[in-house]
Amino acid sequence: MSRPIRIGVLTPSSNTALEPLTSALAAAVPNCSAHFSRFTVTEIALSDRALGQFDDSKILAAAELLADAKVDVIAWSGTSSGWLGFEADQRLVERIRERTGIAATTAVLALNELMALRNIQRLALVSPYTADVQQRIIDNYAARGIEVVAERHLDIRVNHDFALVEPERLRALMGEVAASQPQAITTFCTNLHSAPLAAGIEAEFDIPLLDTVSTTVWGALRAIGVDPSNVRGWGRLFAWQ
Repeated sequence: MSRPIRIGVLTPSSNTALEPLTSALAAAVPNCSAHFSRFTVTEIALSDRALGQFDDSKILAAAELLADAKVDVIAWSGTSSGWLGFEADQRLVERIRERTGIAATTAVLALNELMALRNIQRLALVSPYTADVQQRIIDNYAARGIEVVAERHLDIRVNHDFALVEPERLRALMGEVAASQPQAITTFCTNLHSAPLAAGIEAEFDIPLLDTVSTTVWGALRAIGVDPSNVRGWGRLFAWQ
């Protein structure tokens, strides 16, 4: 594209990590910028109230605001379909396209596409979530034929607090799951400061890191025909075609 590339990103309201990280990733692509629209998400849990935060009507309202900025793609940078079921994101992207006429993707759909590209069937999962949310994610991947061979979670449910997890703690958790020799590690939450750790983790363990902030950007660029390999220094996934 010779004109500006605008990536629209749907953001949980209490998230403080993904916006600066996404902007840094977008800046690695010539003439590219990221633009954000928030909707209320404050807690990750399996209660009716917490699950209700992801009602499509609220997300679509935020998507329509991004459409006013004439973005090229709208990406949901959140991992809710990990516990809601992947079909939730499939429905969401269809509704975004119908409502706005703009291409759409999500963090989790892009993650799943990346794993399909490399036939990844042994996955390590690192998240800040509670045990029941983590188990729901594991079960949903098992139903797709993907085995979570190692997992670590931090039993946090307040979304704002995910961003307070120190990168050193995340690096240690990734080192622990790497011992199970997965084909990939995913840091499954877009409010973690884990994306910048990819190069170091991959050099140390020779295992690709599929961080969900990064997968969102990869998926958004792919959706509009922009080569993700322009993004360098943020992990191997950006070279995957």
